[in-house]
Amino acid sequence: MSTVTEKFGSMVFDESVMKERLPKETFRQLQRTMKDGRSLDINIANVVANAMKDWAIEKGVTHYTHWFQPMTGRTAEKHDSFISPDQDGKVIMEFSGKELVQGEPDASSFPSGGLRATFEARGYTAWDPTAYAFIKNGVLCIPTAFCSYSGHALDKKTPLLRSMQAINRQAMRVIRLFGNEDVTSVKTTVGPEQEYFLVDKKFYEKRKDLIYTGRTLFGAPAPKGQELEDHYFGTIKSRVQAYMKELNEELWKLGILAKTEHNEVAPAQHELAPIFTTTNIATDHNQLTMELMQRIAKKHDLVCLLHEKPFEGINGSGKHNNWSISTDTGMNLLEPGDTPSENAQFLLFLCAVIKAVDEYQDLLRLSAASAGNDHRLGANEAPPAIISMFLGSELTDVLNAIEKEESYDGREKELMRVGVHVLPKFPKDATDRNRTSPFAFTGNKFEFRMLGSSESISGPNIILNTAVAEELKEFADILEGADDFDLTLHDLIRKTIRDHKRIIFNGNGYDDTWIKEAEKRGLLNLRTTPDALPRFLDEKNIRLFTSHKVFSKEEMEARYEILMENYVKVLHIEALTMADMAEKDILPAVSVYCHSMTDAVLAKQSLGADIDCSYEYTSVKKLSSLTASAYMKLESLKTVLEEAEGISDFEKEAFHYRDFVIPAMEKLRTDIDALESMTASSAWPFPSYGELLFGIL
Repeated sequence: MSTVTEKFGSMVFDESVMKERLPKETFRQLQRTMKDGRSLDINIANVVANAMKDWAIEKGVTHYTHWFQPMTGRTAEKHDSFISPDQDGKVIMEFSGKELVQGEPDASSFPSGGLRATFEARGYTAWDPTAYAFIKNGVLCIPTAFCSYSGHALDKKTPLLRSMQAINRQAMRVIRLFGNEDVTSVKTTVGPEQEYFLVDKKFYEKRKDLIYTGRTLFGAPAPKGQELEDHYFGTIKSRVQAYMKELNEELWKLGILAKTEHNEVAPAQHELAPIFTTTNIATDHNQLTMELMQRIAKKHDLVCLLHEKPFEGINGSGKHNNWSISTDTGMNLLEPGDTPSENAQFLLFLCAVIKAVDEYQDLLRLSAASAGNDHRLGANEAPPAIISMFLGSELTDVLNAIEKEESYDGREKELMRVGVHVLPKFPKDATDRNRTSPFAFTGNKFEFRMLGSSESISGPNIILNTAVAEELKEFADILEGADDFDLTLHDLIRKTIRDHKRIIFNGNGYDDTWIKEAEKRGLLNLRTTPDALPRFLDEKNIRLFTSHKVFSKEEMEARYEILMENYVKVLHIEALTMADMAEKDILPAVSVYCHSMTDAVLAKQSLGADIDCSYEYTSVKKLSSLTASAYMKLESLKTVLEEAEGISDFEKEAFHYRDFVIPAMEKLRTDIDALESMTASSAWPFPSYGELLFGIL
């Protein structure tokens, strides 16, 4: 293969391959299954499985796996070969429809939040025919959902598919009201921009904290950081370019629309952005992207860091979730349009999103909550923990004119009556980008910028889809029974703007005055993960998900428990790693260095009382004082960790880690970083920030 077009999708059992290899009737039935979600007849499944197997074997594949996304936030796979014994003691290569459609991996060691008992190990994977099978590392991967023996969803794909069905049902009701009879389905689309760091493998391997936690727990600032702003969009280093080239090629083979790559703001930080695609597929693709980023980096003697805040004092890494709604006819429902009816339809869908973000701001916030992201939010170009929506001045002025029934002081001077006058034409980039906004309208989509770089995009999109589906349902209920559709529509849009405009904020999200203003508006400021996660089980949120059949109450309770326990486990590992590094490596190294400085003082003094020992003497004094302080803070960290072990309630344990363990870690880090700045680099046991951030030549 010599061209991108030949490589693209070459490892995917996509529609073109199916059309070529399947009988026409089988292909048509499979298409109906993929489009309408109908169950697949076992005879059809057998034909598909055989064709899939033959295609894979031709590419050198011997094993297949049901590829799924458990509640770990990563992917999982169990490999089975195609071989089956024959009567002559040989083997034949077989793959049945039953093996394609359903698998049975052991569910006992995956997070379940109490949805299954430890002794109940059975779990099932079920083929998701809306996602193409693909070949990864010489294995045929079949995207699947994962559920327990009792039928509860144990994964991130199942509820995402349910949420997509929910928004499709309600959006279709609204679409019909505007006379769009040719539309048969509505789907959400996503393009997740992925930020990441690259460091030299030889430095990474000498940092226990990076190995165990994915971030640096200690590290004095390097003389240079990102203050010169010279890395952003700068020339990509040859070694990094070679990595990006191979990454693109492997992504393209899997049909992943990797489009844009560039250096990010922080040194050693980069970004990859794909072209948007259906939310379910985009989620699968982002999981594959993260996996390939890390795997391919090692081939180049690099390590890809996906943690939200791997380095203190410089930008962290996020994942910008560009979300929109489209019809199967190609109409973007967040595009203002050219006619009054299109304008009105756009405004109604826009209002549904505004209302959803306002009423379910707690859910959006907790969808981005994690121990790692808590370090990132609120600084260095990451959005604050307060959810708000940026619309830009022109669109905001349009909404204000509608609300007040006043003339719009733009291109259209007429009274802003929905469905009567054409919405003023404005370019997609009518106003400057607001990088401090968590949820920004960018022309024909919304960019949710709060997500952490290492997390699955499934959770935020489940919430977006379901919350908007709820608002569209309310709108459809009102409009379907209206005597005067245009008047009712106008009043509905006006009322929505008036009732939910508090969520719209176009200013600086980092300004302290915004925190006070947000509080006056009644907006939530859920600063940490333990603040945010309990809101998941608020009555209104349980009602939202259960009414649209996205989650059962039991599934919500399980996810809450899993997420809270994960927060605790992450911090526990970080605290243990910090204590280990300080006790076994850093304090002993500083002690040895201090001893050498003491010997230098004594040696100089032995030569004569008039020899100046002020540098050595002062250094020994400061080092000894800081070492004693660090030791005491290390003991304090151990104490609060021991106290955590006696807490059986996972909620109380999470707050204990937030209120006591994290502050103890921060205090210890302050002393250790100060010690690093005073200790000779040859004596310090770990690579420095300078080596990590600027070590790729």
